[in-house]
Amino acid sequence: MYHYFFKLLLSIILLSSTLLANETNTTAKKDETTTITSRAITFKGYKDIPLGELESAIGVDNKSAIEFWKDDNPRIKDKLIPTLGDSLRSFYDSEGYYDANFTISTTDKLVTVTVDEDKPVLVTDINISSDYNLTELITFSVGEVFKAKKFINIKNSIAQALLKEGYCSYDLDNKAYVDLDKREVKLQYKLRKDGICTFGKVTIKGLERIDDAVVVSRVRAREGKTFSTERIQESYDALYALDAFDIVAVKYDRKFYNVVPVDIVVKEITKKNYFMGGLGYDTNVGAGIRSEYIRKNFFGDAQKLKIKASYSKIEQLIELTHYMPAYFNIWDYSIDLVGKIGYSNLEYEGFMEEKSYLQTYLAYTNEKLSLQAGISLENIDITLLDNIDEEKLTQAISDGTFFLIYPFMRFSYDRRDSKINPKYGYYFAGMVEYGIDYDSDSSSYLKYTLEGRFIHTFGDLTLATVGKVGILDELANSVPESKRFFAGGVYSNRAYGYNRVGVILSPERYGLDGASTMANLSVEADYPIVGDLYGAIFTDNTMLTLNSYDFTGDILTSAGFGVRYLTPIGPIKLDVGMNIHDPSQYGISFQIGQSF
Repeated sequence: MYHYFFKLLLSIILLSSTLLANETNTTAKKDETTTITSRAITFKGYKDIPLGELESAIGVDNKSAIEFWKDDNPRIKDKLIPTLGDSLRSFYDSEGYYDANFTISTTDKLVTVTVDEDKPVLVTDINISSDYNLTELITFSVGEVFKAKKFINIKNSIAQALLKEGYCSYDLDNKAYVDLDKREVKLQYKLRKDGICTFGKVTIKGLERIDDAVVVSRVRAREGKTFSTERIQESYDALYALDAFDIVAVKYDRKFYNVVPVDIVVKEITKKNYFMGGLGYDTNVGAGIRSEYIRKNFFGDAQKLKIKASYSKIEQLIELTHYMPAYFNIWDYSIDLVGKIGYSNLEYEGFMEEKSYLQTYLAYTNEKLSLQAGISLENIDITLLDNIDEEKLTQAISDGTFFLIYPFMRFSYDRRDSKINPKYGYYFAGMVEYGIDYDSDSSSYLKYTLEGRFIHTFGDLTLATVGKVGILDELANSVPESKRFFAGGVYSNRAYGYNRVGVILSPERYGLDGASTMANLSVEADYPIVGDLYGAIFTDNTMLTLNSYDFTGDILTSAGFGVRYLTPIGPIKLDVGMNIHDPSQYGISFQIGQSF
């Protein structure tokens, strides 16, 4: 029986070698001067193995989905033909067809492969002896075709699950006993998970102008905490987010009993100046010119200086931000310091807001929680537009010049499985600001918002719900109109433009002045169409009322559809939404990144 097991291992090695060879052969050198010749290839006789998988395994070239002008004529490079038999053998062995036979005929223009798959090797028994639940990890079932690649992936999945939950000293023994005569395989899994491991001392190498405390502030794999590969990945993400390193390596390959030291090696960034500029389009403010300058590791310690400027018909903005990570510690919590100064000029539906501002705040961030607390000074000038429609006003717009001083606090708690394109989890965020009554003419108010997101995936269908509420309570004197709530845009109601909707008068009508109470509920369903292209349907429901704490107003309801194309930086989204009571009210929005 054991010689069958060794043959299985040999087939796995051959498969790995073939895949590596194919990967190498499909990578062309830029300075290559010789012409790579190829021939057409066709397959006959295959039944159970999909043609696409077969072609991909042996390095067949096919036209891409966007190359519609090319003939649909699969080809194989001439240099792969001598090893074609070995490649087919290792591939079919890995798929469980150990008795498959191949006939390969070659002419100057065509390679013909005739396959006789024969019968595959089936799983007939799965024996598990474990003190850790492996039910969801062992995805083989009795009667299923045995695939070597799946066998290897299951072992890796078990190891990853154990490390994720803190078991770094496990003892795993998995075997596949193959009987080719009977065309059957018996699987055996023996596992002893041992005790929970913890992280050990953190050491850091490679720093020049950055203090150790800055790096430690971003390390989620803290000494004494339960070991988990999730904390390792979160440490990578947080360190790279500092934008101060070209290279980050978080090593955890040493172990003393159940304690795992963490060795961090970094290389500080060499190109410290970053500049971006050009024409662009934003759904919120339309087409415009944008530019951004960033000085990384500014005066050392991973500080960052950022200047951004933009100009469009709707908004003009310039802002300078100084970011200082790990500025000081409180009870072993590292606190960042952020300062901003800027100017903006933003057009609403009925007025213009011209604002200059100075803001500073303290921030704390860990793997799930983000807290910010600070103070802001704003000088706001509200000017009515000349073409304002008086019939769309429920009350006079609060115009004039306002000087506001307000402390604020923001928080978010993120339990989504991904920030780029989540499939599961939830997210909460909130904000509160209090306008200080510093003299008899000052605007004193209390404004707060709360947001919740819930995401769950059923098979390929992802459902997401986003709910928001907000209250503006005027305590003394009036507030600038821009402090009130407006709706419209990719994070609100997608049938309308950004901040175009004021107080809602009916399911089809809205005013120009802002609301003191806001509620918004969005529900979206995403489903894959082909490859990385997804389709979506959604509904956005918005309530904006004139008075504080009034949730009895009419609701502006829109529905629509869209497409999403997944990229490494997040989905590219295109949505079309319309008012369900009046389809002539519609909006088209474009967004990079997920809204839930």
